[in-house]
Amino acid sequence: MQQLRGHLPAHFEYKKSEMQKVDKINNQDLLRKETVISLVKGIPFCQTLDIQVDYLGNEITTHLPFNQEFIGNPVIPALHGGVIGSFLEITAIIQLSWTSFLNSNENKGISEGGNNLIEDKNIMSDLPKTIDITIDYLHSGLPLESFARATVDRIGRRYASVSVITWQTDPNKPFAKASGHFLVSRS
Repeated sequence: MQQLRGHLPAHFEYKKSEMQKVDKINNQDLLRKETVISLVKGIPFCQTLDIQVDYLGNEITTHLPFNQEFIGNPVIPALHGGVIGSFLEITAIIQLSWTSFLNSNENKGISEGGNNLIEDKNIMSDLPKTIDITIDYLHSGLPLESFARATVDRIGRRYASVSVITWQTDPNKPFAKASGHFLVSRS
């Protein structure tokens, strides 16, 4: 029995260190989520369209709640193409900003002093500038909430290429997609 008691503290110390690692990861994830939300709140156009963001891992999904003012053709009714295009473009900018931010901070680690990551590097000052964007309207957007997800295809020193899809009920059935090129500042 004495021998068993001698091993317990080491076992508990191992569990304690593992729990501390999990807590550190959870804290970093919360800080990252706060930073993404701060980024979206800092873009006035996101406030105009009431765009929201969901963050899981390194994947960002943007959410455009339905608003009656977004209807472009009341006969169908269908979402206005400008609202759809704007939603796709802002989703690309958010994802590209986040990807650039993570790439520039991957060797620095995450601040754990209770400060959010915006204080470590101001994401807002480095928003990508749109060079061009091509939007494919696959079918009418229904008067429902919409979701979008972007993929950074290539990011270089000054130029990035991003693809975006948007859907309403099923991510495998997008109603519009976009491909854009952006000017980025790499620090």
